[in-house]
Formats: sequence, C-alpha cells, structure tokens
Amino acid sequence: MRRYVVECLGTAFLLAGVVGSGIMAAKLAGGNDALALLCNTLPTGAILTVLILTFGPISGAHFNPAVTIAMALRGELPPIAAAAYIGAQVAGGIVGVVAAHAMFDLPLWQVSTTARAGLGQWFAEFVATFGLLLTILGCAARTPGAIPYAVGLYIMAAYWFTASTSFANPAVTIARALSDTYAGIAPSGVLAFVIAQMGGMLVATLLARWLWAKNAGA
Repeated sequence: MRRYVVECLGTAFLLAGVVGSGIMAAKLAGGNDALALLCNTLPTGAILTVLILTFGPISGAHFNPAVTIAMALRGELPPIAAAAYIGAQVAGGIVGVVAAHAMFDLPLWQVSTTARAGLGQWFAEFVATFGLLLTILGCAARTPGAIPYAVGLYIMAAYWFTASTSFANPAVTIARALSDTYAGIAPSGVLAFVIAQMGGMLVATLLARWLWAKNAGA
C-alpha cells in the first residue's frame, strides 16, 4: 500500500509543480513566452529530481503510466500492481492540478481550451517519451544512482527541443486537460498524445532490451 500511496502523492506533487509553476510564470513573465517557458521548465525538472530521490526507494518513483507499463512488460512489476500504480498516478495527477488551482485562488475544476494537436505535436510526444524511457532504462542498466538527475535534466531539455514541450506522461496529459492555465491541453488532444506516448514507450522498451542486454559487453 505504501507504494501506491507514494505513486499518488508523487504524481500529485509533480502536477502541482508543472501547473503551479506555469500559473506563476504566466503571471510574472509579462507576456514573454520564452521566459514563461523557462520558468515552467526549471521547477518541473527540479521537482522530478527531488521526488525520485525521495520516493524511489519505496515505489521506484514512476509517476508515469508509460514507465509503469514498460516495467510490467520487462517483467519487473506484476500486472495487478501495474494497474494499481496507474490508477494511483492518474488520481494523484488530478489532485495535484486541483491543489495548484487552490493555491492560486483559481476555480478548482476547469477544462482546458489550449489546443495542442497536429503531426508535429504528436511526433514530438513520441520522441519525448522514447527519449525519457531510454534515459531511465539506460541508467538503470549501468548507473541506477544517476536516474533522478538524468530524468530531471532530460525533461528540462525536452521542454525546449520538442514542439509539445514534452508531456511524455499519460497521467500528466490527462490531468493537464483539467487546467485552463498555461500548462493546459484541450481534452480533444489528450487521446492522440497518449497514443504517441505509448508508441514511444514501446519502441524504447524494445530497443533498450537489445542495447542493454544482460549478456552484452560493456
């Protein structure tokens, strides 16, 4: 039960960080889009690193259904536990969004109107998730202690080199549809994002099995 609680709590803090920093960035950036994105990027990478360091020893600190499914496919997590992880992550994401709204005195329940769609955005989500899973699986194979820092840095970079600003997480995508703020995504764009994320995860999982096979040379 502790694993499921920290997956919920960690995902809640992640979304509070993503959405809350987006709200603050929009308030303080004075219409400067580049500055607002930077102000959203740095807290996201920082909170991810902290959360993985804090909760990793308990649950593995997935906070992401794509990561959970990859671990289940690799035989590292039983299917029932994986399903419970995903439920906890989605619930936690929604709680985190509501908490962010409450902290900034905004309506708690919202629906985003920010359209994020098109082949470029979808391919960006495929690339973002593909790179995230390779980062996690590659570090896990050789330098597990580097995972918190590598994930935080990767997400910070991917915010800038992907057209979608790197959601790379189905739970994050669903939760951000419930926030009509800087970090939001209209519900109509959620399914395509999630499909692209799952595609990136599957390809990365297959490639990682070959790149870091147990009998492969260093």
